[in-house]
Formats: sequence, structure tokens, C-alpha cells
Amino acid sequence: MLGFDTLLFGGAILVALVIFLIVAKFFNIWLRARIANAPVSIVNLLAMYLRGVPNALIVDTRITAAKAGIPIDTDQLEAHFLAGGDVSHVVLALIAADKAGIPLDFDRACAIDLACKGTGKTVLEAVRTSINPKVIDCPHPDMGRGGKIDAVAKDGISLRVRARVTVRTNLDRFVGGATEETVVARVGEGIVTCIGSSASYKDVLENPDSISKLVLHKGVDAGTAFEILSIDIADIDVGENVGAKLQAEQAETDKKIAQANAEVRRAAAVALEQEMAARTQEMRSRVVEAEAQIPMAMAEAFRNGNLGIMDFARYKNLSADTEMRSKIAGSAAPTV
Repeated sequence: MLGFDTLLFGGAILVALVIFLIVAKFFNIWLRARIANAPVSIVNLLAMYLRGVPNALIVDTRITAAKAGIPIDTDQLEAHFLAGGDVSHVVLALIAADKAGIPLDFDRACAIDLACKGTGKTVLEAVRTSINPKVIDCPHPDMGRGGKIDAVAKDGISLRVRARVTVRTNLDRFVGGATEETVVARVGEGIVTCIGSSASYKDVLENPDSISKLVLHKGVDAGTAFEILSIDIADIDVGENVGAKLQAEQAETDKKIAQANAEVRRAAAVALEQEMAARTQEMRSRVVEAEAQIPMAMAEAFRNGNLGIMDFARYKNLSADTEMRSKIAGSAAPTV
């Protein structure tokens, strides 16, 4: 049977072998960090490995920060990596901000990096934009509408405007600040307001910088992740006479309404005429009915002895004379 000393010796050899393998596995990384004056212990390297953290990435990132004079420990880098951030972009952004004299600490850089996650942007791009301002087209070319903003002055003439907005990232407001789309929308609203308040389109053409001054005075960058440096009117085109077009359409509408009202009145007049014609015919029928009762009344008078033969003869003579006079009067030529 093996003695206790033999087992102890074997265990010591096994432990030494494990330690040797661990040291051998992380020796290159440890040595690289030591030479770069950013030391990391073997224990920390082993702990990173067990937590699933790429220790080579953490160490190289810390070396980069140390060479740039930015003090960052591995725990901070690990925490940001485990949170889903990009430690390389954070360190590069800190270096870029430090070289440009822009105040940016590690925590804010991590917050910006996490805020950029899923947007297609990075904290490094945000810092670079803060250093080198970028130009945003207003309206954005992807928005369509011919690449210009349409607005109408008080005289009814429309203007089509394209502006270029120079912005830089405001790192203090980047987290929770509105994006480029909000800046473009606000600038477009300011342009429409300025043109709409102008008495004539000529005023805008003579002083296009009035648009820039008004929009900048409105503070359209408030609450956004950017600071507007300038708004330049790149192009202005005169559009159609919207006021005249609207007036013509209104006149056409009024014309149709007047025609409809006239048609209603004409229909009412026609109906009244037909009604009067019916009443006239009714009155004529009453006259005929009354005239038909005359012979009956005369016969009744003969029977009662109230009318004699000579009275009837005089009546017939009077009727004939009246008929003759009527014919003569109807055929006689008018006197001048």
C-alpha cells in the first residue's frame, strides 16, 4: 500500500501541474500586461475565464487605456462587457475625447455605448461627431418629397426649400436625447413657420438668412442629443401660386353652388307656372259650367212666364250684334 507521504507527494505534484498549466495558459497575456505597465494577476485572468469573459480583450483594452494615460481597472471593463457593451469602443472614445479636450468619464461613455446598442451607432461615432461636426440634410433624402420642404407665404406663392444643418454631438444630453429625425423635423417646422409668416415670397428670396436666424432663435436643438452650430439654406425654388389656385377652386365651387340655387329657383318657378296654369284651366271650366246654365235658366224663365218671345228675340239680336262687333274689332287693322 502507498504511504501517506507518497500520496501527499503525488497530490503536490498534481497541484503543481495544474498551477503550471494555468500559468502556461495565461502567461502570455499576463506578461503582455506586465510589460505594458498594466498588470493583471493570474487569479484575475482565471476568474475572467471562468466567468466567460474574453480576458485577452479585457487586457488589451486596458493596455490601450493605460498607454493613453486613462486609468481603468479590469473590473470596470468586465462589468461593461457583461452588461452587453463594447469595451473597445468605450476606450477608444475615451481616448478620442481626452485628446480633443472633451470632458468624458468612463461611466458616461458606458451609458452612451449602451444607449447606442441596436441603433447601428457607436459611442466612438458619437465622440467623433462631437469633435468633427456632421452635416444633416433637411429634409432627409430618404423622406422623399423631392428633397425639399414646401411652404406657402402670405401672398399665396409657395417656396420649396432645402437646408443643411451642421450639428455636433452633445455628450451630456446623448443619453435620453432625441435623435437626428427630431432635429430634421423641428428644422422643417421652423422653415415652414418662417415662410408662412412672411408677407411675400420675395422677402424670403431677398433674405434667406432670415430663415436660419428664426429657426436658431427657436432653439430647436433643445432636448436632443445634438447641438446645432448653423443652418444654411442650400436651395430655394419658387413653386406654384397656391393662393390663386385655391381662389380659383373656391370660385368654381361658388359657381356650382349658385347654379344649384338657380336651378332650385327655376324648378320652383316652373312648378308655380304649372300650378297657375292648372288654376286658370279650373277657372275656365267654371266659366263654361256657368255659361251652360244660361239656356237652362232661360228655359225655366219661359216656363214660368218671366221671359217672352220678344225678350228672347231682343236677346238673340243683341248677341248677334255683339258677335259681329267682336269679329270686326278682331280683323280691323290697327290705327297709327
